[in-house]
Formats: sequence, C-alpha cells, structure tokens
Amino acid sequence: MSRGGSGSLPRYIVQRILLVIPMIWIILTLVFFILRVAPGDPVSAALGGKLDQQALDQRREALGLNRPLIVQYWDYLSSVMHLDFGTTFSDNQPVLHVIRDNGGATLTLTMAAFVFALAVGIPLGLLAGRYRDSLSDVGIRLFGILTYAAPVFFLGFLFQYYLARPLGLPTSGNASPITVFEVPTKTHILLVDAFLSGNGEAIQDVLKHLVLPALTLGLLICGVFIRLVRVNMLQTMQADYVEAAEARGLKKRHVTWRHAFRNALVPVITVIGLQFALLLGGAVLTEETFNWPGLGQKLVFYINSRDYGAVQGIVTFFAIAVVLISLLVDIVNALIDPRVRY
Repeated sequence: MSRGGSGSLPRYIVQRILLVIPMIWIILTLVFFILRVAPGDPVSAALGGKLDQQALDQRREALGLNRPLIVQYWDYLSSVMHLDFGTTFSDNQPVLHVIRDNGGATLTLTMAAFVFALAVGIPLGLLAGRYRDSLSDVGIRLFGILTYAAPVFFLGFLFQYYLARPLGLPTSGNASPITVFEVPTKTHILLVDAFLSGNGEAIQDVLKHLVLPALTLGLLICGVFIRLVRVNMLQTMQADYVEAAEARGLKKRHVTWRHAFRNALVPVITVIGLQFALLLGGAVLTEETFNWPGLGQKLVFYINSRDYGAVQGIVTFFAIAVVLISLLVDIVNALIDPRVRY
C-alpha cells in the first residue's frame, strides 16, 4: 500500500511542481547578478551620446538603477512573479511587447526544427538499432555525429550556398515584405496568421522561408535522437519480453515494431525538455545566420547594445519556458511509464 501511495501520479506531480519553484528562483538569481557583474553603466552604454548627463541620470532613476542592489533584486523577483519582465533601456518598451512581437517567429522556427529532428532522427535511430554493425548503421552513426558536432552557423552558410539557388529557397527573413504587409496580425505567428487569412500565396511564401532555417536548426539535435533511439533499441531487443515474443514464433518485424519500437521511444520523451533548451540556444545563431526576426536576433541586438534590462527579461523568459516544458515532459513521461513515479 505504501509503495502504491508513493508512486501515485498526483503526488509525483506535486513533488515536481515544488521542485520547479527553487529551480526558477536559482535561475532568476543567477540571471540578475551575472548581468550586474558586467562592467560599465548599461544606461550610458545604451543611450550614451543620445542624451545629456541630466537626462541619463533621470533615466537611471526612473529605472531604479540608483537604488541598493538588494532592493533592485526584490523588485525584479516581484515583477517576474507578476509576469512583468521589465523594460528595455535602449528603446523604452516593455520586454513583454518584445516577446509578443518576436516570440512567434522563434516558436515557428523551433517547432519546425523539432518536428524535422524527430521525423529524421527517430527512424534513422530505429534503423541503426535494427541492423546493428551493418554498413547502414555505421553511416547513420557517422551522420549523427557530424550533424551534432557541426556549428549551426556553419551548416546555415553551407545550405545558403549550396541549396538555396538550386531549390529556389530564400536565405533571409521569415517572409517576403509583401506577405508581412498583406497578412493581418492576429496571433503574432505569421504562419498561423497566413492560414487564418486564407492567403495561399502567403502560406507558401512563409513555408519556403522556413525550410532552410528549420533544416539547419533541426540537424542540431537530430544526432541526439539518432544515438538515443539506437542505444535504447539495442537494449530493448535484448529484453526478456522480446525474446519471449520471438520464442512464441512471432515474426521478427512484428516483434521489432510492436514491442521493441514502443519501448525504445520512452527515453526520447524524457529528454525532449533538454533538447528544447538546446534548440533555443541554437535558435540564436540560426536567426542571426538567416536574418530571422525572432527573439534570438533581438537578444543579440540588445546584448550588443549592452541593454541588460532587455537581456535580463528575454533570458528570464527563455529560462522559465524551458523549466515549465521540462515539467510538462516529466508529467507526460510519468503517464506513459509509471516506473518514474517511484
């Protein structure tokens, strides 16, 4: 009875939520103090040369930068608890507006890359595990290593040079200017807005712009899925229930796909949250390479402007998003595999 209680799903969910709270607090604390360790005055760096000294002092006072550090820290935590990620120093707009206006492009790119990585990585990993030590297995493993090790921006440049012209694909932006102008903004996700408007040409244009960036970013984690699925496929094929199924005379293909395949995918779900964090990191370089108007590109702009109000808000948003997605993945994994609850 005690074992059943300790392994109940509601109890597991509550425990994971309680663990998320100190995790987010540690992340927020690190973000706050690391940014303030950087030398220099962020207001002068962002607005120096544009305003006189009196205006700069007024700006610092308005942003609360002249208050004690512990007071700034408490205000920062309180603001985040109310979903207020601060204000940019350079252009004086709420960070939430920056996230709203640019987050849709990053979400589109990240989801497309993730779908591509799953669609390519899982079948290749299963194939490599099914035909262990064969020529195809060696080739697939080599492909996985190369795609994981190659820098994202390098892959992007290669695709721009070798694939863009032969395939007739754009190399910059998330849509043509006329598409951005014609499609009414409803969700701040251009692809969704194009579907809602029923504009077929706009949908095609957005998808064409999405191909190369999604391919570049998707290859970043494709190798991870290949290796993970292959290793778990090999372990599953040696499990007792697989051998028992084969002993009952079931066909090899039936055993592979009905028994080994499903169990080999369970660990993939476990690492989805971690790979999402890796995708967000890769999205910064991908967006810069393809001039993709997302949060990654805005983050680079604000870093170069030394606008740590904007950097702090965007990084905080990314960190909280990763933690919450990891929590969701843990809950889904507990639903699929009850063993993780114990």
